[in-house]
Amino acid sequence: MNYFEARLAFETDASDVHAELGQVVLVDTRGDVAWAQGHLPGALHLPWAEIAERATGLVARDARVVTYCWGPGCNGATRGAAEFARLGYSVKEMIGGFEYWVREGFSVQAADGVVTRPPDLLTAPVACGC
Repeated sequence: MNYFEARLAFETDASDVHAELGQVVLVDTRGDVAWAQGHLPGALHLPWAEIAERATGLVARDARVVTYCWGPGCNGATRGAAEFARLGYSVKEMIGGFEYWVREGFSVQAADGVVTRPPDLLTAPVACGC
């Protein structure tokens, strides 16, 4: 029980983040090239290796922070969340990252504006129920 409750205290998913847009500070921990290809609307670009140095000048201390990276095969969001936690922030990692945000059909800010792709029914079934 403690293990699962701890996970829920420190992790969130794309659907829950989408429901909390405007209530959390989204931090994209990826590099410049990935950021330019597309990112969550309203996200702050702060690569994980720069968080310790730059976060306090960019993110209010009382903010609820959600970090994300490319996807489940990358631990940049975990590293970023660890850096925010070291600085004393309330932080969660968005599991699935940018990949699952896109696969669930949520909007992405790209160079040519906001784009939305149809959801991938393997990852965003019509009636997940969770």
